[in-house]
Amino acid sequence: MLDADFFRRWMTATGAAVDREADRLTALDSPIGDADHGSNLRRGFTAVRTVLDKEAPDTPGAVLTLCGRQLISTVGGASGPLYGTLLRRTGKALGDAAEVTEAELAAALRTGVDAVAALGGAAPGDKTMLDALVPAVDALADGGFAAARTAAEHGAEATTPLQARKGRASYLGERSIGHQDPGATSSALLIGALAEAAEGAA
Repeated sequence: MLDADFFRRWMTATGAAVDREADRLTALDSPIGDADHGSNLRRGFTAVRTVLDKEAPDTPGAVLTLCGRQLISTVGGASGPLYGTLLRRTGKALGDAAEVTEAELAAALRTGVDAVAALGGAAPGDKTMLDALVPAVDALADGGFAAARTAAEHGAEATTPLQARKGRASYLGERSIGHQDPGATSSALLIGALAEAAEGAA
């Protein structure tokens, strides 16, 4: 069973991964975006860690809802609303339970990913964060946390040959081909941190 501490560890591990990879995320964003993805997410997850230190949500759903709200209020560009929606809707789907199962998390995360797709009007293959998140959620339901991490990483890498059809990169048309999508890459970090939190709990 996964409790509030597990979800705090997940968010803390995500923040550490974003800190570590912020420069790479910005470098990926430079040719096809605004060159601010890494710095925006670093600011957002720094705020997430600060608010988790101040407040102590006592359910998994409350942890994710709080973190989602914080991202929406501190992250510029599209990343804040998209990541904030992902976490808030996942948290809402988890409800008020003090502990949740891996299967319940997988189902809730799918609800969150669906909300991101609706907000952005995107689908897998459009060269967005969904190219990492959708296969990760499928893998989480079928094969667990490690499988989800691998699927997310492969999904992010597979965006390189795609032409962007949504987001800032879509304005570049064919010039977006040949660049790995920064949003899919940061989404793979989020899922990787989830697997890391699970390994710590094992």
